[in-house]
Order: sequence, then structure tokens, then C-alpha cells
Amino acid sequence: MPSISAHNRQAERYAKEGVPLSLSTLADQVGAGCAVLEPLIRRIEAHVFAANRLHGDDTTVPVMAKGKTDTGRCWVYVRDDRSFGGSAPPAAMFYYSRDRGGEHPQAHLAKYVGLFQADAYGGYGKVYAPDRKPGPILEAACWVHARRPFFIMADVAENARRKARGKATAVISPLALEAVQRIDGLFAIERAIERAINGETAERRRAVRQELSAPLVAEMESWMREQRARLSRGNDLAKAKDYMLKRWTAFTRFLGDGRICLSNNAAERALRGIALGRKSWLFAGSDRGGQRASAMYSLIVTAKMNDVDPQAWLADILARIAGHPAHRLDDLLPWNWRRANGAREAIAA
Repeated sequence: MPSISAHNRQAERYAKEGVPLSLSTLADQVGAGCAVLEPLIRRIEAHVFAANRLHGDDTTVPVMAKGKTDTGRCWVYVRDDRSFGGSAPPAAMFYYSRDRGGEHPQAHLAKYVGLFQADAYGGYGKVYAPDRKPGPILEAACWVHARRPFFIMADVAENARRKARGKATAVISPLALEAVQRIDGLFAIERAIERAINGETAERRRAVRQELSAPLVAEMESWMREQRARLSRGNDLAKAKDYMLKRWTAFTRFLGDGRICLSNNAAERALRGIALGRKSWLFAGSDRGGQRASAMYSLIVTAKMNDVDPQAWLADILARIAGHPAHRLDDLLPWNWRRANGAREAIAA
């Protein structure tokens, strides 16, 4: 990744082999690679935003500044229709920004129309406006995000660990525990659906949800509203309930649309490499470095989602792209490259 610490390690390794390379030279190599691969990045971008349903999320990226590091953001938008039998290849598009202003996702999604699965970050608010142009974006909320505060207040396992270590245990909220159990009931149905009909049509998923999940959701809403009325505004449990009840339409949208997932795990998985990488590369050297990193993440994560070895794919297309016909650039996209590579291997065998 384009970062000072990563380039430092690369320079040290090259130096041990008797090849002295400056940090600027290594950074320029990454920049040149990004420039060459720009047409493929734009094709991945177009493919992602042509989806009827997207997952979105963001994470922090430390960026070097004068005498300190600032906290930038890396945004991701994921297209993955495999859970309901969609035939389009999965892909991920990353963007970098210096801050977390709402104008960034609004710009990323400016031309998008469809379903959007994300957390309740306020910066997304304007994209859900009913009179939005070029058309509406429908919010699909993440039940994993909703479950987390309840789980913290009802973490029986953590209390057992604390007790075993001789530490004081926290008070377990019976209402929080019941909320967790009710939400877990919905996820149990989803796991059963995946085992029984994974890869079948969205309509089949919707039918099973209407039969099994809808009654549980209706009961949960009645229970939550009844219990919420008994809690004070500042109560942590009340806040967790309000988070859901104020967005109940977004949380229950999955009942009427089999394309929607209960969680935003697809986007969180795409960001996992950045979270792990922060321990190694520490920070991006500049905004330009952050932009280059997001470009490379778009390529690498998309390759992995299509079961393609990113190193083998990038090495091959970088060697061939200069002489590759412009009208056949789509052949170099990971999903097409994999099929062509598999065909070549079959012929060679």
C-alpha cells in the first residue's frame, strides 16, 4: 500500500539485496501502476454502481500531516448478489477523503438509484431524501449494528469470564438479553434459509421471510414500543431501542425484498484488510497516497471476491495492458481474467 512505513520496509529489503531505492521512487512506481490501471478501476466503479443493491461503510485511515497524523476516511461500496442467486460478479469500490463529511458519500452515490445497506451515519441522510434526483435510494438498516448495544448490556459470556478472573461483574439487563434473543431468532431463520435455499431467487427468500420472520418482527416491535414507554430518555436501553424504532421501516424492509441482507457484513469484510493493514503500514504519507491506496484496494479486494489471486492477476495485466486492445479491456477484469486463465490452463493440460 502507498504508505511511508510500507515503503520504508520495501526500501530496506531492496537495500539488503544491493538495490538502493528511494522512497520517492517506490511511491512513483505505485502512482504509475495506478495510472496504468485507471481504465480497469473505472470499469469496476461502473460495475459496482450499476447494481440494484449496494453495501456501504467507511473506516479511519491515519494520514501524515505537519508534525502529526490526521484521521482520514476510506469509504467502500460493495456489490455482491450471490446470496440471492444473482449472476453479476461481486466487486468493491473504495474512495479516500481527508474527513468524514456527508458530502463525500453524497458525491459517491450521486448517480446511484436503488437499495443501500449501511449503518445510520448521519452523512447518508440526504441520499434518502424522497425527492432526490436522479431517483430514490432506499435505506436497508443493519441488524448487526442494532444488536451490538443490547449485547454489550447483556453479555453473559463476558460476565462469566470476569467472574472466573475474580473481577466484579456487570449488571445484566433482562430487557437487553431479551432483545438479543429476539434478534438472534431472526438470524437463525436467515441461516436456515441459506442452508436450504442459498443461491435461489430473491422471491423465494422473501416468501420464507414473510412466513417465518414477519411474525417475529411484528411481535418484537410491539414488545419494544411497550418497554420503551417505561424507560427514561437517557437510559442506555432506551437509546438502543430508539435507534431501531426511529428507523423501523429501514430495519423491516428485508421482509418485503429478498435481495436485502440482515447485516452489512459484505462491506465490513471488504474493509477488514484496511483494519489489519493499519498495524503494518501505520499511515498514508499524503492525500495522494490515500487516493492511491483506495485505488489499489478496489483492485485487490475485487480480485479476492472473485477467487482470483491479486498478485498473479496484477502481474499478468500490468505486463499485457499496454498492448491490449482498448475495446477489449473488460477481458482483463478479474472475473473475465479468471475464466480466460482457466481455459488456457485446461488447454495446456
